[in-house]
Amino acid sequence: MRRPEHGSGRRTRIRARGGAIGDRFRRGTFADLTAGRANAFGALRLLLAATVVVSHVYPLGWGRQDPLWSWSGQQTDLGKSAVLGFFAISGFVITGSARRLGTLRFVWHRALRIVPGLWVSLLLSAAVLMPVLYRWQHGALTGFWDRSDGPLSYVTSLGSSSPTAGWDVSGVIATGIRAGTNFDGSLNGALWSLKYELLCYLLAALLALAGLLRRRAAVPALALALWVLILSGATDLPPDVPPAGGPGATLPLVGRLTWHLAAVLAFTFLLGTACRLHAERIPVDDRLALASAVALAATLRWGGFGSLGQPALVYLLFWAAARLPRWCRRLDGIGDYSYGVYIYGFPVEQALALVGCAAYGRLGFLACALTVTGVLAALSWHLVEEPATRLRGWTPRPLRRSADRDGSAARITS
Repeated sequence: MRRPEHGSGRRTRIRARGGAIGDRFRRGTFADLTAGRANAFGALRLLLAATVVVSHVYPLGWGRQDPLWSWSGQQTDLGKSAVLGFFAISGFVITGSARRLGTLRFVWHRALRIVPGLWVSLLLSAAVLMPVLYRWQHGALTGFWDRSDGPLSYVTSLGSSSPTAGWDVSGVIATGIRAGTNFDGSLNGALWSLKYELLCYLLAALLALAGLLRRRAAVPALALALWVLILSGATDLPPDVPPAGGPGATLPLVGRLTWHLAAVLAFTFLLGTACRLHAERIPVDDRLALASAVALAATLRWGGFGSLGQPALVYLLFWAAARLPRWCRRLDGIGDYSYGVYIYGFPVEQALALVGCAAYGRLGFLACALTVTGVLAALSWHLVEEPATRLRGWTPRPLRRSADRDGSAARITS
């Protein structure tokens, strides 16, 4: 017997008769309920970005980890959990464009989404925020611009490394640490995840180029292989604690990558990709969501977050994308502020800590951080990020030449 469509009058009549009890919990499939823009991924991304800001209140304002770190037995914290959510959603969302676009066009779209906003934030941080704070500390800008660790060095060094832990500008943050107002030496330590995100974009491009995004078994098999690799300890680190250090390699432009973080984040990204490829087979079921919530809470509290908790988190996020109220889905019409919140939150909190906003308490500090970061994120979207996305239809000359060589101009300009 054919299953009635979700929301149909027939299903309503079946429920009224007391039949098909399971339909009260099963709402449809991911393909049915997350197609196009009929989902709450935008709202979830914004929530995850705000969660990162909340997480950083504790180490930047008071020098200690957020409460989830100790509650989970030092498996993870709010910020790392939010980053995992970002990677899962990213894997789900960009798979369609990776399949639809040519490889070079896909790379071009991803670069337009990430690079302009990032570079403007770096320039503003180094050439506007840091001079203001330096003057606040010293009463003048004497010695700020010509230091060996000055803003020019900060920007130009990005060609061979990445602006994560330890990156300061003219000793501004170091002065704050000596004064007891700051507890982290980096101007924008939140950017550590972007190099792994770029790595995952490259992975998606390679999978599309090899035709593996059209072979449905390939991505789940690769995700399973990574899962086994992580659990086996082959990365030389415990499976439930994704740390910042450990064995790895230093690559041009992106800096140092650790094998364990690369494996964990790629695994989460591929879970999102697999959910997209099999969206018509994965049910949006309230009972599965409840079971996932219980599994997530249990693994956070008693161990196993890296092995079972992360897949549970991924299902919960995608279930929420399908089940959140309609007003959450309308947030995309205002703008996608999540990326701006992520790239501006850390330097804003560093600046607030330096000028003594920790005296307002955690809630006051957080309110200031979210307000200032939200304004900057809105400006970033409307003045930088959204205008940059309008260039998606333009084909740079290298892409046009490549299209002429392989005869696929129609495909890459679609």
